[in-house]
Amino acid sequence: MTDRYDAILFDFDGVLVDSEPVHYACWKEVLLHFGVDLPWDVYASSCIGVADREMIQGFATNLGVNFDELWAQYPRKKELFAARNEAEVQFLPETLAVLREVAASHKIAVVSSSARMEIEPVLVRAGVRTLFGAMVCGHEAARLKPAPDPYLKAADMLGALRPLVVEDSEAGAQSGMAAGFDVLRLREAAELAGALRQRLR
Repeated sequence: MTDRYDAILFDFDGVLVDSEPVHYACWKEVLLHFGVDLPWDVYASSCIGVADREMIQGFATNLGVNFDELWAQYPRKKELFAARNEAEVQFLPETLAVLREVAASHKIAVVSSSARMEIEPVLVRAGVRTLFGAMVCGHEAARLKPAPDPYLKAADMLGALRPLVVEDSEAGAQSGMAAGFDVLRLREAAELAGALRQRLR
């Protein structure tokens, strides 16, 4: 593989796993309590790649839900996700294969706005946690995506000077570009293996 990059920095949701439909289903269930039926297209266009507190603020502003009341339901959303996470959030076999392939020649990291508790168990269960030299999750960086901080922190943790960022969301792509790194943009997790191998040729 090419030595153009010395590290690969992966977003998690929508890149390594297709977990966004599970997050969506959990938010949809919580919002029904407030009389709001959240459409998938609204979630897909406004919520993917956005930190949860900012997402809740968006729901309050755009859907007329009281912020404090919805924020009080946030632990319930996390409980719903935890209950579905093990059964429904899985790696594609080709994703596991390409991770092992690139980890043999590059340092790799996960950089996500999701909480570590939502990500690390999935990596451990799939047997790939030890491949990752760094993880930057949730509020572990000073500022969230689209600020460059999460990707800058991950690169620093790995000692990487020329990392490639792999993202599916606009906020994530902006974060990687603001950090000064090349960005490989995916539409869905199923594209990862083919697109990454093509970029690293």
